[in-house]
Amino acid sequence: MSSFKIDTSTAVVFVAVEPKLKVINKETGEIAVDRETKAKMMTVGLTIADEGEANLYTVSVPETGIPDGLTLGMPVKVVGLKARDWENTFNGEKRFGIAFRAVALVAPSSKG
Repeated sequence: MSSFKIDTSTAVVFVAVEPKLKVINKETGEIAVDRETKAKMMTVGLTIADEGEANLYTVSVPETGIPDGLTLGMPVKVVGLKARDWENTFNGEKRFGIAFRAVALVAPSSKG
């Protein structure tokens, strides 16, 4: 599957859904793990606004890339955002979509 980088340097990004563990098997409760770092994966809902348009994206981020104190409505910077297409078959039904993943989220500094 192909993947590509997404430039958010001119976008305004806000937390729309607080981070939670990424469950890959609802029956067993298995949590997704980053292949490289072995960190647990989280999902977070981000509203990304740019060029007069805003959309909500569910983004996977390693637990180590989620800053402490992340709250709803908080502006964040997204580090290393990529999109990757996927497809699979579930119960005989073919499904496909685009998955979003980031290396980290950076919260604004409290220092002014």
